[in-house]
Amino acid sequence: MHPVPCRVRSVVRELDDTFTLDLEPPSDGWSFVPGQFTMLYAFGVGEVPISISGDPGDPTRLVQTIRAVGPVSDALTSVAVGDVVGVRGPFGTAWPMELAEGRDLIIMTGGIGLAPLRPAILHTLEHRDRYNNVTLLYGARSPGDLLFAEQLQQWRGRFDLEVLITVDHADRTWRGPVGVVTSLIGRASFDPETAVAMVCGPEIMMRFTIQELERAGMTEDRLFVSMERNMKCGIGLCGHCQLGKFFVCKDGPVLSCAAMTGACWTREV
Repeated sequence: MHPVPCRVRSVVRELDDTFTLDLEPPSDGWSFVPGQFTMLYAFGVGEVPISISGDPGDPTRLVQTIRAVGPVSDALTSVAVGDVVGVRGPFGTAWPMELAEGRDLIIMTGGIGLAPLRPAILHTLEHRDRYNNVTLLYGARSPGDLLFAEQLQQWRGRFDLEVLITVDHADRTWRGPVGVVTSLIGRASFDPETAVAMVCGPEIMMRFTIQELERAGMTEDRLFVSMERNMKCGIGLCGHCQLGKFFVCKDGPVLSCAAMTGACWTREV
């Protein structure tokens, strides 16, 4: 329950409303697995749950990508190098990296949903020989809204990672697909009978993505989503994140669609 003070090493403005903090963890490092989150505390304001977006293979860095959408995240936009923020965690469940080994892996995301999935991508690339075809399908509102644009370019240049990107609204510079992210599924190379999918983004995007992946032949036990919704305490005490029988901050945020059957996960709570 007590936040650990962590000093800010760098601040990177990703988009107009999105930024990444590189925090100096305690001397013994900050181990986490892809999919977990922390509670970030802005002193004098409050705390907010944020998925870790850094490399799980590097415990000397704690990287958090944040969109300014409320009082706490707004307060965090004003921190500078050398400032201190409080951190609790890591909390939550992980992306099923071991289940995906020896299979095709589909990573689908929209908007800032790429941040919670970036640790899974970095883990996959670090252990690339453990996975078959790996495909990243990413959708954004416009070319200017693409998160981690430079890293996306690096990933697109790899021969062992298929990266397909679409935007809702193109500009003069855009030469890629235009449309919703589900329109990319038909272009991806994967075996629907064995593949594992990891999905993160707005709920409406995840709902239609799951439907399209099931139409392609995938089953609920191999479809995983991150349900970062209404989390407040990080340890399942306050009840804000209750979703059917689950407390998302404790039983999630990563959940399989099979586990959530009957939990009404597409409704607002």
